[in-house]
Amino acid sequence: MHKMKLPRIFPLLSWVMTFGFAACSVPAAVIFTNLVSFNQTNGAFPNAGLIQGQDGNFYGTTSSGGIGSSGTMFQMTPLGTLTNLVSFNGSNGAAPRAGLIQVLNGDFYGTTYNGGSNNAGTLFQLATNGTLTTLVTLAFANTNGAYPIGGLIQGRDGSFYGTTAIGGTNGYGTVFKVATNGTFTLLVSFDNTNGASPYSGLVQASDGSLYGTTYQGGTNGGYGTLFKLATNGAFASLVSFGNTNGANPYAGLVQGSDGNFYGTTFYGGSKNYGTVFKFTTNGVLTTLVSFGNTNGAYPQGGIFQASDGNCYGTTSAGGAYTNDAGLGYGTIFELSTNETLTTLVSFNGTNGASPQAGLVQSTDGNFYGTTANGGTDDYGTVYRLGVIVTPPIFLTVGRTGGTLTLTWSATVGQNYQMLYKTNLTQATWSNLNNSLSATNPVMTTLDATGPDRQRFYRILLMP
Repeated sequence: MHKMKLPRIFPLLSWVMTFGFAACSVPAAVIFTNLVSFNQTNGAFPNAGLIQGQDGNFYGTTSSGGIGSSGTMFQMTPLGTLTNLVSFNGSNGAAPRAGLIQVLNGDFYGTTYNGGSNNAGTLFQLATNGTLTTLVTLAFANTNGAYPIGGLIQGRDGSFYGTTAIGGTNGYGTVFKVATNGTFTLLVSFDNTNGASPYSGLVQASDGSLYGTTYQGGTNGGYGTLFKLATNGAFASLVSFGNTNGANPYAGLVQGSDGNFYGTTFYGGSKNYGTVFKFTTNGVLTTLVSFGNTNGAYPQGGIFQASDGNCYGTTSAGGAYTNDAGLGYGTIFELSTNETLTTLVSFNGTNGASPQAGLVQSTDGNFYGTTANGGTDDYGTVYRLGVIVTPPIFLTVGRTGGTLTLTWSATVGQNYQMLYKTNLTQATWSNLNNSLSATNPVMTTLDATGPDRQRFYRILLMP
């Protein structure tokens, strides 16, 4: 514990300040660890991110590699031990480009981009006993959609919902519903004007409706849309992107704790390297970040809100290390609650390249993700992003009349608690005031000099 004794500038008072900290949830610095480098035999080119299963292990897919080179579904322990659970063979699906979901009974569900009896993709279930079942085989000719790039979600009604990149009545992609018994229902056939080519999955919002994006289509030059599908089946195209406000959203949406939706566009923005945007519940679209290559380019994965309230994501290109195409290998970024973008990692090829999916926060507080390329054999990687705690530090103390002003270094968005003792031999610390949420990198609290001859202060960074 650091102690700082202040000069005796206050009559009859000797003030000593100390600080401490509790478990921190925001990275002031990061520890990047490669856990897996795919080698084709154990999988190749993971386009999707990970989920943490009920057993604490991580699960994901690769779009190639494995036995037959049609892609895999894998399990990875937190220490990086990889086990292939499924090698797709074409007939049971091929080239999964989306991640997985796990339902309450432990079974996993997902999609494959092609394969199946019609080679237009499948919806599958992997039971806890290891049995793989094809629930739906998609077929462009049957207008139920084809080539799902996005994954599934399980709605509150227990059914599964997803999208296909093409197919449907008009050939521009679909939104569908699949009951737990495998019954398939077509909900929306895009017609280009209301959107085309949804590349991502859906999110069910707090209002019960489904929200998503399309990569193309819309009424503003075909740069994609943001849409809503209400529980009564009513479909509404809410935003037509127009390049300046972002273009071609590849990823889906996340609903933040403030109720608003957040997402990324692959192109567009002030430099045409893509954007991060916010869509409010009253229908206002705001561009939060326009990428500029050095801080990232072409975000293909979505963002998520971590336990610290900040948003985290990846870009598939850009960053500090330039490749042969003149672009970087991709980045991991943090977007703070005050909308400040910080690049946490620039990939360099060796440690991974071209992350096409977002991150997941584990129960251990660390972030885990994949890169589609790079690593030892250039077939992609799985990585962990650990956090290093930076404790708050007292900066200054001043007195105005009978009031002390204490300042300390802080991380925006984090909560701090100021404690005090009148004697260090006391068993417990007392709260000086309620916990404070940092809105600036330097925070201030006040205390009356009062009757105590001395006080010892401690500032805690709350979990």
